[in-house]
Amino acid sequence: MKRIVLTIAAAFCAAGAGAQGASTAAPGTAPAPAPATAGAMKIGVINVERLVQESALGKEAFNRVKKLNDAKKDEGDKLQKELRDMEQKLADQGSSMADDKRETLQKSYQEKAIAFKRFQDDANRDLEAAQKKELGELERRVFPVINQVGKEKGFTLIFNKFQSGLVFADDAVDITDDVLKVFNTTVSMPAPAAAKPEGAAAKGASPAARTAPGPAPTKKPQP
Repeated sequence: MKRIVLTIAAAFCAAGAGAQGASTAAPGTAPAPAPATAGAMKIGVINVERLVQESALGKEAFNRVKKLNDAKKDEGDKLQKELRDMEQKLADQGSSMADDKRETLQKSYQEKAIAFKRFQDDANRDLEAAQKKELGELERRVFPVINQVGKEKGFTLIFNKFQSGLVFADDAVDITDDVLKVFNTTVSMPAPAAAKPEGAAAKGASPAARTAPGPAPTKKPQP
């Protein structure tokens, strides 16, 4: 999430500078001082870690990555146990084994050790890819909410609180709670299904479905 350093209204500053540059003072007169609010900026910060940990979508994404991680861990533990058992068998019985059996066991151990190392590398790549995908999707969906809250509250700039070089930010400029509230109630919650008016199902059915006769009644054989 290091990319979340947003400039929601950077054009505001450029527009203010352009307006100031467009006004020219009359010859021989001192330029009038610009209003105190002309170049003022309203800056906010957001705690991205809280968005991931406390938003409904963030929790779902975390659970999916955790589920994959747990599955990889279980598989890795199983492979590691097989390696330990083979290693113990070589230590306990290797000296008493026939040469061909000992060599076969050693070869199997080496092959399994290579497979275990390959599994670890693949598992790490899979987990990194899953995490990147989940965080990227979360980032894509939270951006519009941050923009919405920033514009509604009149912020000029919004920074990632812990990834933008800030050493201090007053709680009054932290909009994390506002973004979480909007994010959880609009983006995270599924839209309620619109109630269909009576007869809508029959109206929307295909002509064949509407006109097809029902099954013929069965008659009981008379005694």
